[in-house]
Amino acid sequence: MNHDTATPVTIIGLGLMGRALAEAFLKAGHPTTVWNRTAAKADRLVAAGALAAPTAGDALKASPLTILCVTDYRAVRELLDANGGELAGTTLINLTSGDSAQARDTARWAEQHGARYLDGAIMAVPPAIGTAEAVILHSGPQADFEAHRSTLGVLGTVTYLGADHGLASLYDVAGLAMMWSVLNAWLQGTALLKTAGVDAAAYAPFARQIAAGVAEWLPGYAEQIDNGSFPAEVSALETDARAMAHLVEESEAVGVNAELPKLIKAMADRSIAAGHGGEQYPVLIEEFSRPHAG
Repeated sequence: MNHDTATPVTIIGLGLMGRALAEAFLKAGHPTTVWNRTAAKADRLVAAGALAAPTAGDALKASPLTILCVTDYRAVRELLDANGGELAGTTLINLTSGDSAQARDTARWAEQHGARYLDGAIMAVPPAIGTAEAVILHSGPQADFEAHRSTLGVLGTVTYLGADHGLASLYDVAGLAMMWSVLNAWLQGTALLKTAGVDAAAYAPFARQIAAGVAEWLPGYAEQIDNGSFPAEVSALETDARAMAHLVEESEAVGVNAELPKLIKAMADRSIAAGHGGEQYPVLIEEFSRPHAG
């Protein structure tokens, strides 16, 4: 890419992820300015062609697009509070991990200081940055995203979620919920089978097949949730609850931890007590959508 046409970018925060972001921009030919509280972290990037800004304010002024990838939102706000006068006309993309309320609050602050602001989340490990496997979520005004879509595409598969600045954070934690739930279910099954001498490698292909099959149910189940109607087309919740009891009993009988299936069965039991036993499993969205009563 020609430096004359490539958008200049600034990266603030040079941990493992920040350095990976900067390296991807440099490789694609973007003039890249970097800044980090510990200046030595910029040395390798400078050797590769980056410009090290002497201050965070200088870094913010250096490019029309600044990507923030620091420890947390407190660090983001400390940095921005100290340099609010440098923000007018710039676009900030915050890829720092935080929650949806922090994202919306930071967006309001940035806009009050004359900056355009997108919040984001990186669904990838640093070595994947610069490849299609790196999925990067963005939320905020669509026009601001579209203005920089091609530049951001250097980093991986960029996805726009919507105008609500909190969406990237919510998608991030929703993705984590999926990841941990699939892994925890697999570990439960692995622990059960280990009691019969079956190793994890032998069980994994079967578990993968089950996980993929269940994933195929999601669009249809989503339709039920969005319609608020849960006809038992496949199985009623009360039938599922009996299978949950079987899983709990088998786990306890072979000496395997039963906390996870007991937790899910308790939620199912509350739903059944509320009159939903004849409806299909997605009716549990009502349990997941309310705080735990204790």
